[in-house]
Amino acid sequence: MDDELTGQQRAFQESVRDFARAELAPGAGKRDETGEFPLAAVKKMAQMGLLGIAIPSAYGGQGLDFTSYTLAVEELARADAAATITLLAHMLCATHILNFGSEEQKRCFLVPLAQGEVIGAWALTEPGGGSDAAGLRTEAAAAGDGWRLTGSKYFITNGSKAGTFVVMAATDRSRGAKGISAFIVEGSLPGLTRGKNIDKLGFRASDTTALMLDNVPVPPDRLLGEQNSGFAQAMDILDAGRVGLAAMAIGIARGCLEESLSYAKGRHAFDHPIADFQAIQWMLADMATEIDAARLLVRRAARLKDAGMRFTREAAMAKLFASEAAMRAAVKGVQIHGGYGYTRVYPVERYFREAKLCEIGEGTSEMQRMVIARELLKTVQGSTF
Repeated sequence: MDDELTGQQRAFQESVRDFARAELAPGAGKRDETGEFPLAAVKKMAQMGLLGIAIPSAYGGQGLDFTSYTLAVEELARADAAATITLLAHMLCATHILNFGSEEQKRCFLVPLAQGEVIGAWALTEPGGGSDAAGLRTEAAAAGDGWRLTGSKYFITNGSKAGTFVVMAATDRSRGAKGISAFIVEGSLPGLTRGKNIDKLGFRASDTTALMLDNVPVPPDRLLGEQNSGFAQAMDILDAGRVGLAAMAIGIARGCLEESLSYAKGRHAFDHPIADFQAIQWMLADMATEIDAARLLVRRAARLKDAGMRFTREAAMAKLFASEAAMRAAVKGVQIHGGYGYTRVYPVERYFREAKLCEIGEGTSEMQRMVIARELLKTVQGSTF
């Protein structure tokens, strides 16, 4: 499969793999245990240009394609998914500004994001929202020549670390989803309060908080794109976000497989390595097969994006399959490790906890199935797949 990659893509993949092994993997387990945010690791990621992989060089990024971004995400997630999800959330913010921001907004906000001088966050989800993103309650009221934002957001990755937010808020509640707008909100604005890091099952070292907005003053030039176009923008950003999350799921699944292979070769029972036993071999075979299949789906979606083509269905398919494959790989990984898999002695228990989020974040598996079905039903009768 990797024969389809260009020489530049393979070289980039190897450089990220080496970085992840040397800089992220050694402390990942400890950070998960303590909940310490991987600040030093994120700073090193910024120095490598990883916070601006797919951002054009004109705006301070590396100017690489989206396929290269997914390669990097997989390699990083194999070593430390908490640091990786920090990158994913940052890129949602940066990509939103890249795709819909004015030239002035890009110069002012995108450049420092791409160069890693500022961490970004993307604020759509609300305490009572979940999958009903169009039903958000945060409001942006016109005030003088600007806006005042009031409401709350929840499960915001990088919430307490970000210097720049993209926040979705209702500007015309009577229009539902067609009355939502997107705003650039600086983290230093008065009225913006950040909650404490949420105690989570997995990704414990990632920063996930609530945001409270109390009459936050937002200048008029912080509106992203046209007023009331924020929900459509968010759906566009989520397509790319789902492919990124799918790549992260593959990295987690790969960790399960590689750790299980190593354990199965070294663990003996009945005078044989357990890798000799068919029951173990079949689990390993299933894991490897599903990882390859998930990677193919991710590559297809990424290449469609790179070609400037629509990829909503392909993104949902990649996210759905990769996330559920990661969960299955994690279950098998724990099973192969036996009793040790249920302890923190081996990293598979951490992968197990992290894999579950992949079925929830960026739209649950149920929502992905709805998106896929909706896209299929749009297809002209007689089309082939």
